[in-house]
Amino acid sequence: MIRFLQPWWLLAVLSVLLVAGAYVLRQFRRRTYAMKFTNVELLRTLAPKGLGWRRHVAAGAFLLSLLSLAFAMARPSIDREEPLERATVMLAIDVSLSMEADDVQPNRIEAAQEAAKAFVQELPPTYNLGLVSFAKAANVLVSPTKDRAAVIAGIDGLTLAEATATGEAVFTSLDAIRTVPADGADGAPPARIVLLSDGYRTSGRSVEDAAAAAEAANVPVSTIAFGTDTGVVDIRGQLQRVPVDRLSLQQLADKTKGYFYEAASVSELKQVYEDMGSSIGHRVEPREVTQWYAGVALLLGLVAGAMSLLWTSRLP
Repeated sequence: MIRFLQPWWLLAVLSVLLVAGAYVLRQFRRRTYAMKFTNVELLRTLAPKGLGWRRHVAAGAFLLSLLSLAFAMARPSIDREEPLERATVMLAIDVSLSMEADDVQPNRIEAAQEAAKAFVQELPPTYNLGLVSFAKAANVLVSPTKDRAAVIAGIDGLTLAEATATGEAVFTSLDAIRTVPADGADGAPPARIVLLSDGYRTSGRSVEDAAAAAEAANVPVSTIAFGTDTGVVDIRGQLQRVPVDRLSLQQLADKTKGYFYEAASVSELKQVYEDMGSSIGHRVEPREVTQWYAGVALLLGLVAGAMSLLWTSRLP
């Protein structure tokens, strides 16, 4: 979309419109004056054949040239996305025992690992990426880094444990984000937490407290509810249902201005990661395109001059 960096210069368009209006008025008056001659045949004999529509083409090209120059003075630009060098993504993966459920093939944890590694490989190399695993507690497995191999190794090494500390995963991710070097920039790095979970919080601080902390830090938390409501897992010889806690994950995302997704298969989870990867850690920078407008003005001016010289032997 075109926008103008100095829009007040668009007032120059008014002067072009005034010139165009004067031209139209002048043509109207010429026609009125010509109609005062009652002997039209005599007028045609005395006056040579005019240029007709051709004189308006040259004038129109000239006016369009002026209009393009007026727009150029307002410094037109187009917005483009540029990756942020300090942009940081914390990937938090639930490793509670419920991730062993096989309602997602081959099971939830292996499917999550496969999709997470695809996300890591597709994420722009300029982003910092960290990895947090959480069960009864949350642990930083890889601090924010541009070393993708380290993150993939961390994902491959995930091991399951009891309980689900969803809130602690957010707090731990926020602590990891604060460790990103400033590199001469002011303030905290632009960051986002991507949290994948399949169950209800059973340990640690509440999801509500975590959402408040992330909101205060201006870090959106995008959540993925992974699995199906028919999942079961064998814990100490007993089959237990492990449905997905969609409500709390959606509330966490909404509170922090993140995005909430549901995924019940590897392909759906990969699509979620792809959608998030395209929107993380970009800033919109204006790219000035004044030269385009100036070039169009030059071209139109040359066309107007060429037509005027060809048809009237003078410049407009």
